[in-house]
Order: sequence, then C-alpha cells, then structure tokens
Amino acid sequence: MGGLDLTFVNWDIISKFVLGGFMFSVNLTIVATLGGILFGTILALMRLSGNKPLAMVATFYVNGMRSVPLVMVILWFFLLVPLITGRPVGAELSATITFIAFEAAYFSEIMRAGIQSIPRGQVYAGQALGMTYSQNMRYVVLPQAFRNMLPVLFTQTIILFQDTSLVYAIGAYDLLKGFVTAGKIYGRPEEAYILAAIVYFVVCFGLSVLVKRLQNKIAIIR
Repeated sequence: MGGLDLTFVNWDIISKFVLGGFMFSVNLTIVATLGGILFGTILALMRLSGNKPLAMVATFYVNGMRSVPLVMVILWFFLLVPLITGRPVGAELSATITFIAFEAAYFSEIMRAGIQSIPRGQVYAGQALGMTYSQNMRYVVLPQAFRNMLPVLFTQTIILFQDTSLVYAIGAYDLLKGFVTAGKIYGRPEEAYILAAIVYFVVCFGLSVLVKRLQNKIAIIR
C-alpha cells in the first residue's frame, strides 16, 4: 500500500492513546441509548396519549430534533449553553446531554411504532380486566413492544456508536481522536485514519451480525 506503514501501532500506543477514547465512545453509546430509550418512550407515550397539548409538544420536539444535523446540535449546546449560564459545560458532559436529547427523538419514533404494532384487542382485554392506562402500558403493551423493537433499537445503537465520532468537533476525547492524536505524534495521520475506520467497521459489523441473529430468534418466537 504505497508508503503506508500500519506497523507503527503497538499495544503501548493503543493503551496510551486509543483505549481511553474507545471506552469513552462505548460509555457514551450505552448512556445515550439508555437515556434515549427512557425519554423516547416518554415522548412516544405523550404522542399516543390522546392529550392534544402533550402530543403537540412531543411532536414539535421529535420533528425539530430530526430536522437538524447531530453535529449542529452538539456545537450549539457546547457553545451556547456557557453563554447563557456563564459556566463551561465541558466537552464530555456536553456530548452526553446532547446525545441523549437527540437520540430520544429517534428512539421515540421506534417506540411509537412498537406500541402501535400491538393489537388493540390486547389493550381492550386489559381494560376489561380493570387495568388503568398506565397498568395496561406497563404490563401488556410495553413489554411486547420492547421485544418487537429490539432489533431496531440495537440497529439504532450501532448508528449511535458511529455518530460518537462527531464529538471530535468539540474536542471530546473519543475513539477517533485517540487514533488522530497517535497519528499526529508519530507522523502517521493517514494510517491512523485507516486504523480508526477498521476498528469502527469491526465493532459495527460484529454488532450487526448479533442483531441479525437476534432478529431471527425473535421471528422464531413469533
């Protein structure tokens, strides 16, 4: 590969420059996924509640977030919040809050589709047994909706992991920045970008295979 030398990378470089960034990317993915599902479920329930003001607020939030590039939301939050509060937020905390807020909009649509996929007859059966709206959701609808949506939720999580590379824009030390830093120090920037791409591919491809197997397993259960 004309002039490229990938052999400069060894465990010392990985542990010194890359491992910390990789762990931050993984942690950000996990926290943003859990937070996004939690707030996304609340948004989905607001849209399906039948309460017009609640539905309008949730719809405005979801459509607004889905209409703006993630990198813009990251930059706005990182740059504007310190101007309003007078205190810096910090790149890592800013990235975490932004990702949860942004991903909630996408997980909301996934959860809404999952809830709507449950036959209305089951809801009516719950009501016939005397269940309230919240009991129906908690014990009948949401458990089935989560199971049905697991492959899509994990697919969104894979996309989220790829998107964590955008925190490079505000200086957070993620997986990509770890490789870029090592590449600059050792004079191998091209090789560093290639290795970063390989790591992203291996992680995302491995997770995609697991999602495919999970999808097949859920299809058998159905």
